Formats: sequence, structure tokens, C-alpha cells
Amino acid sequence: MEQQLPLSFENTAIAFEHMSNKELKRANFLFSNIGKPWLVKFGAFATPLAFKLHLPVKGLIKSTIFNHFCGGESLEEAVHAAEALGRFGVGVALDYGVEALEGEENYDKAVPEFLRAIQFAAGKPYIPFLPIKVTGFARFGLLEKIHAGETLSADEQAELNRVRERIRTICAAAAKANIAVLVDAEESWVQQPVDDLTDEMMSRFNKDNVFVYNTFQLYRHDRLEYLKKSFDLAKANGYLLGAKLVRGAYMEKERKRAEELGYASPIQPNKPSADEDYNEALAFCLDRIDSLGLFIGTHNEESCMLAARLMDEKKIPHNSPRVSFSQLYGMSDNITFNLAHAGYRVSKYLPYGPVKDVMPYLIRRAQENTSIAGQMGRELGLIRKEMKRRGL
Repeated sequence: MEQQLPLSFENTAIAFEHMSNKELKRANFLFSNIGKPWLVKFGAFATPLAFKLHLPVKGLIKSTIFNHFCGGESLEEAVHAAEALGRFGVGVALDYGVEALEGEENYDKAVPEFLRAIQFAAGKPYIPFLPIKVTGFARFGLLEKIHAGETLSADEQAELNRVRERIRTICAAAAKANIAVLVDAEESWVQQPVDDLTDEMMSRFNKDNVFVYNTFQLYRHDRLEYLKKSFDLAKANGYLLGAKLVRGAYMEKERKRAEELGYASPIQPNKPSADEDYNEALAFCLDRIDSLGLFIGTHNEESCMLAARLMDEKKIPHNSPRVSFSQLYGMSDNITFNLAHAGYRVSKYLPYGPVKDVMPYLIRRAQENTSIAGQMGRELGLIRKEMKRRGL
């Protein structure tokens, strides 16, 4: 008989304890509307246009969608939001949500922003993670060329060396401040150089502790195998693997490109296949937890419950520094806060940046959420359950 865990994702009193009645009502309003695909489509078109035309929309956006899904416009505001989460035992992955501008000058400028975030986070146990995207420091075309196995010119080689140095600078500062760097996954046609750079940083910084994590997108049918290879590579070279497991974020784009260019899609044939690989990846990592760090980035309740159950079976302490759960700020609070309440290490991905610059991130979130079957209904159902409990 399966052992019953003292953990439930249905407890809305714990899930929304951090929210005032006003914030709960705002969440109810937001999720009622984000569930409408036509509204999301209209917003994705109208919002950038409104900013371009200098229409006074910033206040409206900030007081609704921005405040719910973002930690603030500045690092100071984000740290304030992180402190509030920290009071409930929830950490943050401090995510500079501004989409990268192309050009060497912009890539160089991005580095001090991350170093400033590391400085801010140093000594604050509730800010254990810092996500980065390699495309924030490297030209997409360069990564594409490397991925395709083309020979680089001397100038391109020098360009790659600068990319490596930017990433190394951030990882070195983070490791020194006891903060882990989460390297985001990218599109499949630029992923190889991202993997190679991350492996290089892991071999340099993950000797005794896990300070650098690579991201494995399990909605790709080849990534479970790649996770296993990455583990073998780390073992063979005497460092610890950092494995951040996600399902993935570029599904439509990936399928469309594969169809247009006539190659086999890297995406799983269906959702059950992705779920199966994700759960197998969880089991694989938890079986080898002495040799790796695991970051469970998912809003899937079954996968979170499975990970909690496997930890119990394998006698891995709830607060093991080797295992972290994570959800996006403003979503799946029923998972995050109930895990924290039960003593697990859990964090929120907390984006911050000027409203106008973070809009692409927010639009992508809304688009992703409308395409996840049942996600909006689930969020809304839990919010309304809590409103009813509070008599609102």
C-alpha cells in the first residue's frame, strides 16, 4: 500500500496565507481573464503598440498583471518581494526579466546588472538562485553557427571567447557569494553551444558544491538520454552535475521550424510522453543525489508529489541542499507554499525590470498559460475556494 505523505496541494489556507483579501480578488480577476485566448492574443498585439504610441497604459499594467507576476521594476523592489516570500520559507530565483538587446556593447552591459544582483543577494539565504540566458550574452547567429558545426572565423572565435568570459565572470561571483546559477535552455538549434558552455562552467565550479545548473527540457524526446550522458560526463571528470528539470517553453516554435525546414521535430509526440520522461528524469536524479544537484522546475502537481514521495522512500531530508522545487511567481501557490510549509526547499522564479522591458516576458507567460490545458481553471478554482473559505 502506498504511503500517504503529510503533504497536500489542496490546502488553500496555506497556499494563499501570504495574500491579503485585496490581492486574492486581484488574482481572481486576472486568472478569469488570462484564461481567454482571444484576450491574450489581443493583449500581445495591443500592448507593444500602446507603448510605441506613448499611450498611458503603464499604470494599468503595473497595478494588474505586472504586480502579480513580477517582483518589481528595480532590483531593490525585487529584493523586497523576496523578503516577503522568505517569511513563509520560500526562496527566490532572482530573474532579470528584460529581453536581451543584441550587440557586443549590450552583452557587456548585461554583466554588471547580474553582478549587482549577486551583490544584493549575497548573505541572503532567501535568494539562493540566479537564472541566466546565454542569449543574453551571445549573438544568436554565432550560437547557431556553432550548433551547426560550422568553422568559426578568427573574429568569431574571439567573439565566443568574450561570451565564455562573461558567463565565467557571473558564475565565479555567484559561487563566491554562495548563489547557484541556473542556465536556461534555449531553442534546439542553438542548444549545443549552451550545453558545452554550461558543462565547462560546471567542471570549473561544481567541485564540492553545485553552483551551476544546466536546464534539461523534457518535452524534447532526446533530453532524458542527454541528462544521463551529462551525468556520466560529470562523473568521469570529477565534478557534480547541476540538473534543472523543466518540461519546456518553445513547443510551437520548434514544431513550426521543423515542419518548415523538413526535419524531424525534436518535440515529444504527446504530453504523456513528456510527463513520462520528466518523471523518469526525477527518479534518475534522486537515485544519484550524492553526485548531483536537482532543481525541479514544474507546475505539475503529480511530478511534485512523485518527487516528494521518492525523497521519503530514499530517506532524503525534505530540506536537503541538493533538492529544490520551483514555480513561477504568481502561479501555482498551492504547490509552492504547501511544499514550504512541509519543510521542502522551494523557490519562486521572480522576474524584475522596467514594465515596458518586461512585457515580452509577461506576454509569453500569458500565451504559455492559455496553451496549458486546465492550468487556468485549476488556478481559478483554488483562488475561488480560498475566497469562499474567507467569506469574500
